[in-house]
Amino acid sequence: MDKKGKHLTEDDRYEIDHGLKKGLSFKAIARNIEKDPSTISKEVRSHIVFEKRGSYGKNYNNCLHRKDCGITRLCDDCSHPRCKCNFCGKCIEFCDLYVPEVCKKLDRPPYVCNGCPENRRCRLERRYYKARYAQKEYRETLSESRSGFCITEDELASLNDVLSPLIKNGQSIHNISLNHSDEIHYSEKTLYNFMDAGLLDAKNLDLPRKVRFRVKRKSSEFKVDKKCRIGRTYEDFKKYCEEHPGLPVVEIDSVEGKKGSAVLLTIYFRQQHLQLAYYRDANDSRSVTKIFRDLYDSLGTEMFKKLFPIILADNGSEFSDPTAIEFDENGEQVSHVFYCDPQASYQKAGCENNHEMIRRIIPKGVDIAKYSQEKVLLMMSHINSYRRPVLGDKSPYELFEFTYGRSVLEVFGLSRIDDDDVVLKPELLSRRNL
Repeated sequence: MDKKGKHLTEDDRYEIDHGLKKGLSFKAIARNIEKDPSTISKEVRSHIVFEKRGSYGKNYNNCLHRKDCGITRLCDDCSHPRCKCNFCGKCIEFCDLYVPEVCKKLDRPPYVCNGCPENRRCRLERRYYKARYAQKEYRETLSESRSGFCITEDELASLNDVLSPLIKNGQSIHNISLNHSDEIHYSEKTLYNFMDAGLLDAKNLDLPRKVRFRVKRKSSEFKVDKKCRIGRTYEDFKKYCEEHPGLPVVEIDSVEGKKGSAVLLTIYFRQQHLQLAYYRDANDSRSVTKIFRDLYDSLGTEMFKKLFPIILADNGSEFSDPTAIEFDENGEQVSHVFYCDPQASYQKAGCENNHEMIRRIIPKGVDIAKYSQEKVLLMMSHINSYRRPVLGDKSPYELFEFTYGRSVLEVFGLSRIDDDDVVLKPELLSRRNL
C-alpha cells in the first residue's frame, strides 16, 4: 500500500541507501518502503553527493587521456625522479590537454555509484546517494522553505508607496495601519519585520521610539511567491529547447564569499563558454533584476533578445522574480526563464565548472566585498582570455567576438588579455595599481 502524501523518513532514506548498495532497482526499493518508484528516482537525483577520489593505490584523475598520457613534470616544484603527471592527478590543474570524462552509466538509473562493481578501480568523479547527507539536506530545505517573507515584488512596491512617505512624516506604523486598513493587509508585527529586513525605503531611524532600543539583529531573507516556478521547471526547459532548436542557452548562478556579505552574479553562455560576473552588495532578487535591466538598456532590445532567449537558473531566492527579467517596461517578452530541479546543479554544469576558475582567483571564504566591479571585470577578462582544449584551443573571448562582435564585449566591460599575461591566481586582484 502506497503511503501517499507522506514525506520520506530517515529510515526510508537508509533503506534506499542500503538497496542501492545491493544493486536493487528503484521499483524494488519502492516496494520495500511502500512508495512510488518515481519518488525514489527524484529522491536519489535530488541528493547526489559528488566525490573526487582515486582508485586503490591511485589518485583522482578524470582526464579522458589519462590511460595513454606520457606527459611529465608539469609542476614546477616536482622532484620525483619517475613522476608521471597522470599518476599524481595534479595534471588536471595545469595541463592544456585536459578533457574531463564523465561515466556514461550515470546518465541512467540509478544515477549514482552506489553498488557499482567498478568502484575500486574507477578514478573518475563519483556520485553517491548517502542517507545521512540526504536527511540533512532535507531538513535544511524544510527549514529554508519556512523562512523569509512570502510577498511579491509588486505587493512590496505598493506597500512601500503607502508606508514609507507617512513614516518619514513622523507617523507611527500603528496609526498608518488604522488609516489604511483597506490597503495594508499585514499585521503591525510583520510591517516592523519588513523594516528590520531593509525592504522598505523608510528605516528604523525614521521611527522616533524604535531607535531608543537595542534590537537583536536578525537575518531575514526576501522571497517571492514560489508559484513563479510554475511552467518554468527543468522539464519545461527541455521541452522549450526541443521546440526552439538552435536558440542559445544562458546559465545564471551566484558565487558567495563570506556568508552574508557581497556576492557575484555569474552569467554563462553555453555555446562560447564565456562567463560574466557582476558585483552585488546582497544576494537578493532586486539586485539580479537591476543587472539584467542595465544589460537590456545597454545592449538594446534586439541584441538582448538575441543573447538571452533562454535563461536557466537554480532555485535560489535571488532568481525568484523571473517576470522582471522576461518582460521589458512595455510588457513585451524578451526572454524565457527556467529553473533546474532542486539540488541538481549538474543540470547547469558549464556555469558550475567555470566557477572553479573564479575560485582560483577568489578562494572560498574570501570576502567579495573587498573587490570592486572593476576588479571583477579584470578577473573575468583573464578567465575568458584563457584558451580551452574543448574550444579547439580558442578562448571564450575569441569565440564570442567571432559570433557577436567586439562591441558587445565592450558593453560587458571585457577586454582581451594576451596569452602570456593571463593570471589565474589571487595575486591578480592584489596588485597595487588596481
